[in-house]
Amino acid sequence: MPGPTLEMEPVEPQSLKKLSLKSLKRSLDLFSPTHGQFAAPDSESKKIRMSHKINVEYSGIKSSPGKPSRQVNSGSADAGNQHLAPSNALALTGPADCRDSQREGTQNALVVGPSLQPKGQNDFGTSGKSSAMVSASAPFSERLTTSAIIERIPSKWPRPMWHRPWKNYRVISGHLGWVRSVAFDSSNNWFCTGSADRTIKIWDVASGTLKLTLTGHIEQIRGLAVSSKHTYMFSAGDDKQVKCWDLEQNKVIRSYHGHLSGVYCLALHPTIDILLTGGRDSVCRVWDIRTKMQIFALSGHDNTVCSVFTRPMDPQVVTGSHDTTIKFWDLRYGKTMSTLTHHKKSVRAMAPHPKEHSFASASADNIKKFSLPKGEFLHNMLSQQKTIINTMAVNEDGVMATGGDNGSLWFWDWRSGHNFQQVQTIVQPGSLDSEAGIYALSYDVTGTRLVTCEADKTIKMWKEDESATEQTHPLNFKPPKDIRRF
Repeated sequence: MPGPTLEMEPVEPQSLKKLSLKSLKRSLDLFSPTHGQFAAPDSESKKIRMSHKINVEYSGIKSSPGKPSRQVNSGSADAGNQHLAPSNALALTGPADCRDSQREGTQNALVVGPSLQPKGQNDFGTSGKSSAMVSASAPFSERLTTSAIIERIPSKWPRPMWHRPWKNYRVISGHLGWVRSVAFDSSNNWFCTGSADRTIKIWDVASGTLKLTLTGHIEQIRGLAVSSKHTYMFSAGDDKQVKCWDLEQNKVIRSYHGHLSGVYCLALHPTIDILLTGGRDSVCRVWDIRTKMQIFALSGHDNTVCSVFTRPMDPQVVTGSHDTTIKFWDLRYGKTMSTLTHHKKSVRAMAPHPKEHSFASASADNIKKFSLPKGEFLHNMLSQQKTIINTMAVNEDGVMATGGDNGSLWFWDWRSGHNFQQVQTIVQPGSLDSEAGIYALSYDVTGTRLVTCEADKTIKMWKEDESATEQTHPLNFKPPKDIRRF
């Protein structure tokens, strides 16, 4: 009587390639303490590899049997004494039994090198090419290009740093409309959010409780900024208004009139008391905070100016627009310094790195990184979010976060452009799935907390998962083979 059969767990079928890659990775983890450093090349194995490649590559290159081989660099016509003649050519020998075959009249050795003789002595008439004769009767597979003997060099692409994954730890609800903008106070005690319900709410960072609600706009609030030198907060909205709030009195003390349509973005200069606003009238306006006067109207874009940031050094103003261009502005003369035309879609978001002289810009086609101050294109991020990217931010640790119109929140390594985490935001119960959209996000002053403003009327707060390690969340990185340079 047969005994009871033990049920075995089904084993996932894996390809031979996958298994061999796993084995290679285990070997690398065991024997390579530093992954960034490659092992020193072994000259003997390289010699064997090159010999095999040359034999495979040039097996079709032969001289006709019974005839002396044609070689330009040899001074004598006798092929038997050819090895005694001085020559600058490189002799690439064939297999081990080539001596026997040479005695029979068939030569497997190949002489490759630049011809040092005049063209008159060269039977082929080309002085810079190899003078060996390729047999026309050889099959095409044997008459390949020289790519097989080019030495493979390891990728120079920088390996990304390992970052902890981010997790959502708090959801704040209180607004009655889409939450469109966010800004942190320099003290890192509170942050403010502007919404489509026409209010600005101020929240406590530590507890997430509501501290204050400000009303005054008559349309949704698209831009917020908090001054680090004064007790002022600035807001801009679709009602064409730009307001300055005094947070000691909690009321509007100045309004900046001049925009002809809705104001979409707002930024404060880090060193000078000026304010920059961009909107649907395709103009970035520069305001004096104290006198309410418009200093410049930076005109040059053909469509809505939807993103702007400022720097203490030239270019002090950088704007991105729906016309797919990024412009650098000279703040002394109010003129364009340069225009970047790398994007193919609207540049809705830009983020400067807090330490490096570089910035990233996002559109629906790609996320690109540029150097400052010249605006040289560095590289694309290695993945495509494949959605409209409304907002982005970078912290000092080199973690860039981008928020998409479909509710996707992606985290990137700044240096290498590697996307190490993809999160899909969860809508508030009772909301539609189509309301999973991220309109604004910002890091706090320390860069350890992230606040996202979303279409389901909530504010979500994120932080790094402290329990994560390199073993629980390994870095799955493959260097790019080909990078689009534009």
